[in-house]
Parts: sequence; C-alpha cells; structure tokens
Amino acid sequence: MRIEGLIIGVIAFGVIGVFHPIVIKAEYYFTEKIWPLFLIAGILTLVLSCFVSQTILSSALGVLGCTCLWSILELRHQTKRVEKGWFPRNPRRVPRQ
Repeated sequence: MRIEGLIIGVIAFGVIGVFHPIVIKAEYYFTEKIWPLFLIAGILTLVLSCFVSQTILSSALGVLGCTCLWSILELRHQTKRVEKGWFPRNPRRVPRQ
C-alpha cells in the first residue's frame, strides 16, 4: 500500500490552512503592497520543486509555491473584505480614498 497521495493531501490542506491567517496578517500590517514577496517566494519554491527528487518534498514545495502565488489574489480580495468591514482595518494605517 502507498500513502504518498494521502501525505501530499494532508500537506496541501495544512499549507492552505496556514496561509489563510498569513494573508490576513500580511494585509493588516503591510497592505496588499507586500505581494512581490509572495511572488518571489512562489517562484522560488516552484523552481526548487522541479529539482528535488523526493516525491513528497517536491510535491510539498509545489503546493507551497502555488499557494504563495494564489495568495497574491487573496491579498487583493482581503483588501476588499477590509473595505467592506468584514475584517478589522489597521488603525495605524491611513485609509485609502
């Protein structure tokens, strides 16, 4: 019996679950202008995943890279959610007009 698929699924679930609060905190403290950091991290981990021979680690890096790239879009959505009042706005930040 092979359990690599199950392990990769759990890793994907965990990475996505961890990135939800990361995106919220990143928007709160840095605004959506932090997106280049997510882009660089996403590209680096995706490239690294291509050179790792171990299946589970390569898959985990691929999931992490794709999640970083997806987080760029989620940062924009999070900004809109804050503007709608669904999430708290950082009181030390000047609101956009």
